[in-house]
Amino acid sequence: MTVAVRYQSRKGNTRKIAQAIAEAIGVEALPITEPLDGPVDLLFVGGALYAGGIEPKLEEFLKQLPADKIGKVAVFSTSVSPKTPLEQVKGILEGKGIAIMGKSFHSPGSFLFFNRKRPNTQDCEQAAAFAKQITESMKEVM
Repeated sequence: MTVAVRYQSRKGNTRKIAQAIAEAIGVEALPITEPLDGPVDLLFVGGALYAGGIEPKLEEFLKQLPADKIGKVAVFSTSVSPKTPLEQVKGILEGKGIAIMGKSFHSPGSFLFFNRKRPNTQDCEQAAAFAKQITESMKEVM
């Protein structure tokens, strides 16, 4: 099974979670500026909400994903708010015919004085557990 991790991160919060996910499943976490090497069975995509919307760079990345080369997408995110980008990502990808995993991962992210020192070690451990669970569930259906 081919798995990839891509993320968009302004302040490093989402990058930190992406690295925990990638390490747990034995791949490298790369920014969305790095193209996918080929077809992937499972793509972990991470980003955050800024003023209620996803980063325009992430939106463009999602719109450029080739539907015939992506099996399923698992979404992860960080933000000060408990709101996640899952619905926005779903709206873009499902419209292209790319399936989204029903479960996503969200971690609090630090910004100014909010959620200081987040994501922390426990957040990263939970992200790793999420990645392992999603990857195992994909292996079962393949």
